[in-house]
Amino acid sequence: MTGPRHADRPGHTDEASINPDLLEVAPGVVHDAVQGWVPDLATENELRIALEKAFDYRGDVTLTCKNGSKIEGYIFDRVSGPSLTTSFVRVLPKDSAQRVKVPYADIAALAFTGRDTAAGKSWEAWIRKYWEKKASGEGDLNLQPEALD
Repeated sequence: MTGPRHADRPGHTDEASINPDLLEVAPGVVHDAVQGWVPDLATENELRIALEKAFDYRGDVTLTCKNGSKIEGYIFDRVSGPSLTTSFVRVLPKDSAQRVKVPYADIAALAFTGRDTAAGKSWEAWIRKYWEKKASGEGDLNLQPEALD
């Protein structure tokens, strides 16, 4: 026994199947523009919200610990436990290959200091730029990634 074919679904024979604006598209993630932001960490909730944004950020952050030390790097993991002492972030420091685990309770300040490496580089922006180049007759179009700064 077989089910209906995908091509037999309503709308696959009319113009709606050709118009990309009418096709089903999964929504993307909206990233906050936080580059350069230094959040106020007055409460536990503000600290947790800021660290969630730092985890979603695609650039480096600078953590200032309560002992005065600073760690600049990329937050690649976090565990949010019931208390600040059981919660932590894991950071890839900018100047080391060593991974550092920092408890939330040890964080005094947070700054979004690095450049957001993916800002303005959505799939839609890439496609728009590709079609603009193609329409202008630029002959050397290829699918090579842009160089990192």
